[in-house]
Amino acid sequence: MKKSINALKKPRKGSKAVEPSGPTYAAPALEKGLDILEALCTSNTPLSLSQIADQLDRSVGEIYRMLACLVERNYLVSINDTYAITPKLFELAHSNPPTNRLLAEAGTIMQELSSNLQQACHLTVYNQGRQIVIAKVDNPGGMGFSIRVGAELDVLVSASGRALLAFQDPNTTELRIKESIQRRPQHSDIDIGPILSTIRARGFASMVSLQIKGLYAVSCPILDPKNHALAALTVPYAERLDQHSRKTVIEIEAAVGRAADVLSSRMGWREADAWHTETGFTESSTFAAKKRTRARQTASR
Repeated sequence: MKKSINALKKPRKGSKAVEPSGPTYAAPALEKGLDILEALCTSNTPLSLSQIADQLDRSVGEIYRMLACLVERNYLVSINDTYAITPKLFELAHSNPPTNRLLAEAGTIMQELSSNLQQACHLTVYNQGRQIVIAKVDNPGGMGFSIRVGAELDVLVSASGRALLAFQDPNTTELRIKESIQRRPQHSDIDIGPILSTIRARGFASMVSLQIKGLYAVSCPILDPKNHALAALTVPYAERLDQHSRKTVIEIEAAVGRAADVLSSRMGWREADAWHTETGFTESSTFAAKKRTRARQTASR
């Protein structure tokens, strides 16, 4: 009887069992190479062959040929019987910046969202105490509220800004709050902590606009593989009085959430990953999404 693929995979030292989300295929040579790269990337000093083998819980013979290959391909450099990372990984990573990928992936998703809701939508990123609109789709019906690309938006008083703040590590959130207050000192009296906690628990920001009368804003974070917000996808909901089949706020929230999940997944985010709040509580994004769904269901009753 053949052993299962999972049974053939050798566990790494310090690794935790992860439930596979789909079909799993063994690629032992590739795994060894990636293990070596990860080990050297997290080391502050070059490592010898035996140190790498010990750290990965593998034999010297298992990794010697892989090291030689990585040196040949210029991912590693050999220095006095030790190995270190070259700049090649850095160069590859920066040959396709996240913002370029984000814009490339967002276009179709935003067009579909706008078409389904008959509302405009826009995508913002954080930049030194402000948000920058990097993409937008106008209301296909020709009437509605939209923001131009390149516009600078406040952070602490907007749904999108709050979504960008809520889904960061605590130090980053604190720094960005300080930067935002430096830019807009009049916002210093906002008790933002509880607001961000509520947004974190719901998984999105949904609020009456504090800047435009009659406008309602729904904003969801676009998450990276570490569950930090790269951007915020926002629908500034302007209710059309002459439309009998207009969407409700709950329907808007659900649609924006689905679009944000799709775009996040294309940026490397996975539902099974966990993120940490400033309280030290660890919560999965899937759990947050379920809470978000339950909140919508409760509100619709």
